[in-house]
Amino acid sequence: MASALPPSLSSGGAAPLIDVRSLTVDLPTQHGMARAVREVSFTLARGEALGLVGESGCGKSLTAMALMGLLPEGARAGGSVRFDGAELLGQPDAALARLRGRRIAMVFQEPMTALNPVHSIGAQVAEPLRRHLGLPRSEARARAVALLDRVGIAQAARRFDAYPHQFSGGQRQRITIAMALACGPDVLIADEPTTALDATVQRQILELIAGLVAERGMALVLISHDLGVIAQNVDRMLVMYGGSVVESGPTAEVFSHRAHPYTRGLFAARPHWVDDAGATGAGSPRPRLLTIAGTVPEIADLPPGCPFAGRCAFTVPDCAAALPEPVGVGPAHRARCIRLEAVAAAAAAPGHAGP
Repeated sequence: MASALPPSLSSGGAAPLIDVRSLTVDLPTQHGMARAVREVSFTLARGEALGLVGESGCGKSLTAMALMGLLPEGARAGGSVRFDGAELLGQPDAALARLRGRRIAMVFQEPMTALNPVHSIGAQVAEPLRRHLGLPRSEARARAVALLDRVGIAQAARRFDAYPHQFSGGQRQRITIAMALACGPDVLIADEPTTALDATVQRQILELIAGLVAERGMALVLISHDLGVIAQNVDRMLVMYGGSVVESGPTAEVFSHRAHPYTRGLFAARPHWVDDAGATGAGSPRPRLLTIAGTVPEIADLPPGCPFAGRCAFTVPDCAAALPEPVGVGPAHRARCIRLEAVAAAAAAPGHAGP
């Protein structure tokens, strides 16, 4: 039987808090097992914010679920996921359950499904305090009220016994944040935490998460398809496609020097906000929104090589042969592509307007 997770390493050590090496996740499909996450590697230090960005189905959430030990039934994970020096893959669920909510916590994408509709919101925030910290009911209630107040739930003590359906979407997301932060975790994973919220509430939720992460010195993994959210909230970013990290590096560096064709396509497909007169003055046409040719393949149909092969204008036969190794394109900036020189040359050509 696997041993229990060892105690925390010294926070002053040089080892990263999370160290993921060659992570793979295989999912059962009607055609057999298919690899949905392929050779994902990254580290995360205490106090650092890491962003995962990409289209729906690219493997962002599955990567996070692997960190939490919450993969779907029948899934198989390979490689290595080390947390504070301890290997998580292969640990019994009882050991992972002691870790989840206590040292690694998650804010899920849809708060209405993350909250139990038949339990009061106060009881749900208090539950991890009682389960992980062993607090008596009265103390857990007092702390839960303080947490709800801290995340902006008005009249928290009076609304402690209210149910999820009695709150707005933004309020429910605040409640799930209070639940995730209840035990003061070392790592907070926020999976599309502002989905379906209007722009004002989205900004408030992101500011709340950033403030709490800074206040408590936590590490943050922020998952989003929104490049603006990533630009404003993380230190480093991973661009994922087809279950692979196709580009990674400091956020500012990736934004200023987009190396991989998929990254360039993502940025070119962003809507550009312009005033009614147009971006360049009265009478100027609005810029045409570019798209990435083709469709995202099913995980069972991914090519053995670069997952973007076929949709990419720079595809050559060798692209489909094997998954490219990450290539350095700048300080701590890497991309998985065998045609980086051709991509860079095309982007620098006069009159280039595509991705």
